Amino acid sequence: MRWLPGQTAVLSFVRPDSSVGQQHPLRVLADDGARLLGWLPEGTRIVGSRLADGRDQREAPLEERFTTPRVRVRDHWRGTSTLRLVCEGVWSSVWWFFDERGDFTGWYVNLEIPLGRDALGPKRIDGVLDVAVDPDRSWAWKDEDEAQAALRAGRLTEAELALLREEGLRYVALAEAGEFPFDGTYTDFRPDPAWPRPELPGELLRDL
Repeated sequence: MRWLPGQTAVLSFVRPDSSVGQQHPLRVLADDGARLLGWLPEGTRIVGSRLADGRDQREAPLEERFTTPRVRVRDHWRGTSTLRLVCEGVWSSVWWFFDERGDFTGWYVNLEIPLGRDALGPKRIDGVLDVAVDPDRSWAWKDEDEAQAALRAGRLTEAELALLREEGLRYVALAEAGEFPFDGTYTDFRPDPAWPRPELPGELLRDL
């Protein structure tokens, strides 16, 4: 599957039991079948995820976050707009963050297990562990405690977490060297003001 500029591709996050969790619509800027670049503006409607008892994941104690069942809910992408580069077979996607004024605020390497594409868009298992990179290219691991909790709960395997960390270290080296994607590419990105927000297909929201 390939998407043309202006079309919407849906980035789906799949749980280890193969059920679908969060889904984010992306306004496609470019796609060659292997590298998809898409835009998710603040306020876009998404399929989110909450614990089945109604709590947000972050509201639960660490040891409950990966053991309590989750449900899909209607939600909106909040707080930042993101440009995302999703490459087939790569254990990550790179997100450029922009604030409400459109100013670049940093990169986020979302570590993921790639699962190919379906008719909607790329499919991934979220790797829990991530790398945040500031505009000055200083960096930090994110959610290391959650990654360990996910490991204890069987949400990730030791082998998967090792590969995810290896992928994170690959990006750390690129950040320290100032190489793509940390070389300034896309940091001046401005979306076409005429673009509408990307929309999820109606069938994804029907039962939520």
